Amino acid sequence: MITIERAVTVSKPIETVFSYLSDFENTVEWDPGTVSTVKLDGDGGVGTKYQNKSSFAGRETELEYVVQQLEADRIFQLRGDNKTVTALDTMTFRDTGAGTEVTYRAEFEFKGVTRLLEPLFRGQFKKLGDEAETGLREALLKL
Repeated sequence: MITIERAVTVSKPIETVFSYLSDFENTVEWDPGTVSTVKLDGDGGVGTKYQNKSSFAGRETELEYVVQQLEADRIFQLRGDNKTVTALDTMTFRDTGAGTEVTYRAEFEFKGVTRLLEPLFRGQFKKLGDEAETGLREALLKL
């Protein structure tokens, strides 16, 4: 399993930050790997389904994400799945008094023969995490 975790603190109200990030369609604005995200079904709460198309390692891949957990201003979690990988994305939110701290954690578990390639992906996932942190910070500062 490959895990990426980054924390970003911005001087924005927790309600504003949570509202923006819990709308998963906004990933196109802050996640550099995301090509498109479309809501397939649901109201944004637990059980809502999204189709996410991302570019990684020179290839486009699609995952269907389902909201697993949503607690206003506290946690937003989705599970994405396709034939080669399962992704668990968790965002936790903390009011700092002067703003909001968001911790973004993405866990990737590869399936089948793709598991054998996991060591080759580690560097690319670190780079992806660094770029996502920058994109997240920049997008949140514009709110």
